[in-house]
Amino acid sequence: MPKTLCWVIAITAIVAPGLHLVSDVLEWVGGGFSHCQLLINYMGFLPMPFLMLGLYAAQRPRIGWVGLLGSVLYGVAFIYFTHTTLYALEESIPDYETLWRRLGGVYTFHGGLMVAGGVLFGLAALRAKVLWRSAVALFLIGIALNLVLGLLPLPDIVQTAGSAVRNLGLMGIGVGLMRSLGQKVS
Repeated sequence: MPKTLCWVIAITAIVAPGLHLVSDVLEWVGGGFSHCQLLINYMGFLPMPFLMLGLYAAQRPRIGWVGLLGSVLYGVAFIYFTHTTLYALEESIPDYETLWRRLGGVYTFHGGLMVAGGVLFGLAALRAKVLWRSAVALFLIGIALNLVLGLLPLPDIVQTAGSAVRNLGLMGIGVGLMRSLGQKVS
């Protein structure tokens, strides 16, 4: 893979989940959605499918078809989540609970795709031993937290804890990629 493309993937792995993290903090502090928060969320979600395919490509051929399947499932989930952000903007949805009530089963289905895709991708990435393993493990812990917190009768805003850990894992993967690219230069 061209080195420039690897740098783009690494930077995107830091910026996109970082924007999602900022969006979640704004949602938490504001007690719900705001126009600005949703725009930041949209900017964080939009590159996610491309990022996951890029992270897959950065590990080829060692990651295998399971990693590709995980990348695609995770990316498909984020295509839908990007749509939900636009929907929340268009319909002036005030918070996550209202959004989930309106979208219900379809939203939950895509949440399941995200979890399944994240687990497949994460396990394949650990096995491939290309990306920073601690960051991949953090990503997987975030996925597990999303699943567990989604099943418990807790306020939906608590889901941001799992998303924060997952996003920090992706950001760590980006940092690890940048470090490995820097080492190849010298």
